[in-house]
Amino acid sequence: MLLLISGIKVHAQFGGLLDKAKEKVTKAVEKKIDKNTASEKSGAAINSGNSHIVTGDSLIFAEDFSVSKSGATATSFKTNGAATIVTAKGQNGKWMDVRDKAIYKFSRQLNYPRRFTLSFDIIAKADQIKDIAPMSFGFASDNSVRQYESNIGTYVQLHYYDTNQVNIGSNKPEKFVNTTFDLAPWLNRPLHVVLSVEGERMAVYLNNVKLADTILFSPAAAKNFYISAPWEYANDAGVLVSNFKVSGFRK
Repeated sequence: MLLLISGIKVHAQFGGLLDKAKEKVTKAVEKKIDKNTASEKSGAAINSGNSHIVTGDSLIFAEDFSVSKSGATATSFKTNGAATIVTAKGQNGKWMDVRDKAIYKFSRQLNYPRRFTLSFDIIAKADQIKDIAPMSFGFASDNSVRQYESNIGTYVQLHYYDTNQVNIGSNKPEKFVNTTFDLAPWLNRPLHVVLSVEGERMAVYLNNVKLADTILFSPAAAKNFYISAPWEYANDAGVLVSNFKVSGFRK
């Protein structure tokens, strides 16, 4: 009889511990759900870590400036400033020098399919990252370079002088995603950018890290790729770009 009572007591104690453990797990899950819901409502994005990027298999456009002479003007881009071809110390290939207060677009308007990827490399050259003001790139509604504009249409903005701030957004539909990516380690070496577009959605990758994947275009939006240079540089800093590739998908 004593053994039976002891067994019942142990079982009850074990059951109580099990219930507490279940309650703890449930609260943790609910807390995680609440956090994710709050992030979605606020427009905040959480870096998802290294991602597998599916790039297009049908080449539409490519430019690495390899056939251009250093010091020449890039013919594949138009700008309200200058588009000079240069080499970068310690780096292979040729690059286009992005001048302050200038906007750049492809000389030839591209007919983008519904699904495509656009990739290129950026070298932020500087002794310290705070010497570079923010730069942006994305898709505008027209292909004019009549005047300098930043964060137009659907855009990605790299806040170099804030070291890790990246803003992603759209004017139509109105959307703003604030996220982070450590830009400082990418001074003086190529940072690979991939914009993956499917219909109204666009995913943004920096060095294979997905920063956003959301609706950033209206259904009938025209798409003209652009780069808006930083407003200013300090201490001989600058930005170089190259290795552009636009690819569609056969299937």
